[in-house]
Amino acid sequence: MKKLQHLKPLFNFFIIGLIINSLSRIILFYIFKERVVETENYSQLFLIGLRFDVILLSYLSFLPFVLITFLPDNWLQKIKNFFTVYFLFFLFIMLLMELSTPDFVHQYDTRPNRLFLDYLIYPKEVLGTLVKSYLGSLIGTFVVLTLALVYVIKKGKKYFFPVYNFSYLYKLITFLPVGFLLFWGARSSLTSKRPINASNAIFSSDQMTNALALNSTYTVGFAAYSLKNEGNVKKYGKMDEKEAYNRVKKYMDVTDFLPSEVPFLHEVKPDSVQPKYNVVIFLQESLGAEYVGCLGGLPLTPELDKLSKEGLLFTNLYCTGTRSVRGIEQVTSGFIPNPSESVVKLSGAQQGFFTLAEAFGNQGYDTSFIYGGMANFDNMASFFNGNGFKNIIDETDFDSDGNNYALKGTWGYSDEDLVTKANNYFKSQGNTPFFSLMFSTSNHEPFEFPDGRIDLYEQPKNTVHNAMKYADFAIGKFFELAKKEDYFKNTIFIVIADHNTRTYGKNLVPVNKFHIPALIIDPNVKAGVYDKLASQMDIAPTLLELSGITTYSPMVGRNLMKKEEVEGRTIMLFHETYSFRVGNEIVVFNPNAEPLQFQLKNDTTMIPMPLNKELAADGLAHIVTSSYLYKERKYKSK
Repeated sequence: MKKLQHLKPLFNFFIIGLIINSLSRIILFYIFKERVVETENYSQLFLIGLRFDVILLSYLSFLPFVLITFLPDNWLQKIKNFFTVYFLFFLFIMLLMELSTPDFVHQYDTRPNRLFLDYLIYPKEVLGTLVKSYLGSLIGTFVVLTLALVYVIKKGKKYFFPVYNFSYLYKLITFLPVGFLLFWGARSSLTSKRPINASNAIFSSDQMTNALALNSTYTVGFAAYSLKNEGNVKKYGKMDEKEAYNRVKKYMDVTDFLPSEVPFLHEVKPDSVQPKYNVVIFLQESLGAEYVGCLGGLPLTPELDKLSKEGLLFTNLYCTGTRSVRGIEQVTSGFIPNPSESVVKLSGAQQGFFTLAEAFGNQGYDTSFIYGGMANFDNMASFFNGNGFKNIIDETDFDSDGNNYALKGTWGYSDEDLVTKANNYFKSQGNTPFFSLMFSTSNHEPFEFPDGRIDLYEQPKNTVHNAMKYADFAIGKFFELAKKEDYFKNTIFIVIADHNTRTYGKNLVPVNKFHIPALIIDPNVKAGVYDKLASQMDIAPTLLELSGITTYSPMVGRNLMKKEEVEGRTIMLFHETYSFRVGNEIVVFNPNAEPLQFQLKNDTTMIPMPLNKELAADGLAHIVTSSYLYKERKYKSK
């Protein structure tokens, strides 16, 4: 090793980096041991983890390795502090990411990823949540980082200063073997056509266990790198555009498509002459079926349970994603979910993209988005403003109207303040028909809501179960207010969740965590239960056809009120895992990997089965179609 003393900073960087990531992986193993040991070959996560740690450290070592090799000693002397700063910067990043990982895994059932980057854009809301819900973790992270910094200031420099007085020829000679090792370490393969990536860490059917085999600096770095491929779905497979469209059309209840550059454009009109109805979507933050009494969940929704007797309750409905923007995407536009990102945030969908607001706005409706928080969160305001929503009412409007509201928390005004504001707004419309999206906030960590409204389900107050019960209280209050107004009898209401709370489970796709409630209360829809398989993607087409307007639509979802039998399908996105379900069969797509098929014995039991190539092709067709429609701007009504 003395002959390689000039590379001492690289060796020290490698060793310390391996210690940080390996120690973190061991700690994570013990934190989540109950889940991990269900995988028979769980020990592989340590071997795979070592492989990905070497990949990360090899990439990061290449620049300083080249500089140390090719720069003369006098130049190295001048920039010696660069090496200290460079290596310490990335070691601190690794340490910070690993310290952040346990809470992130608890919340999202995976290592930090694209979500981590998304939340960095909103420091006010995120910092407020962290202080109120994760104060202990913040303090612990601060203490560890401070101790590490103190040690570095005292002794750190000696580890990373280049060693001088080595023959320039000798350094050039050692460049080839060491460079080869770094290249091999970064690719982790010499036989594969492409470098090893996160898909190679899939060794079990438990997504979280697979994620623990990675390291968080890699997963966040890879997420940042992947932003350049936004909308690129080739990693899931390739298919001709025409074939993809034809396969998607098999799952639609439409047969007469209009001649147009828009592949799925069709006319929507009521079966008989009827008035134009108002439409109100009350989108509920994180209200999974497991928390809804009338769906067999916990007894947290007495108000929704009572209302379910007055409308049509969907008992077998599944959301498409794990983020609010996915739910917003579905209930407002019915777009086939794109694996890369929701269209709410994609730059090419900020104008001229079909939404219900556009369709109703063209019919003379007032169109609005009403939200107790800041509408710029997750790019909502930009998407809504460019796609048919004429009025956006958010936290700033609550601040300025002078009313005495119940509570303003980390994420904005409480749900009861939201429903009061919305009811007053709807009353003010007079004879003007309206379409509105209301979006709740109270059922979001740190779970803040006014005192004295509900009998707490548990102690302490600020828990997800109590927040669920308060959100239900606000639903009841909204309908209590609305029923006293003239607009109520001429309005179609739907209460629906955007997604569940923590989406986790031992399967590649935790299907049970995608099960959500939806309840339509409509003057022309009989109370009852809809128990057939349905997707969140079907809700927007259903509302459009119930509304009584005649318009054009590019949506591929089904009108769930039609009597014709069209086999239902659902699409569920779990991070980069894309699943396509028909009946009790589900095909799971991961990037750069062959699709896998399972039979659903129930929502928590997936039994591996041989791949049905036709079903897999239909699933891929939906991925490809989503990409084509977005990239070619073919999701519009004319």
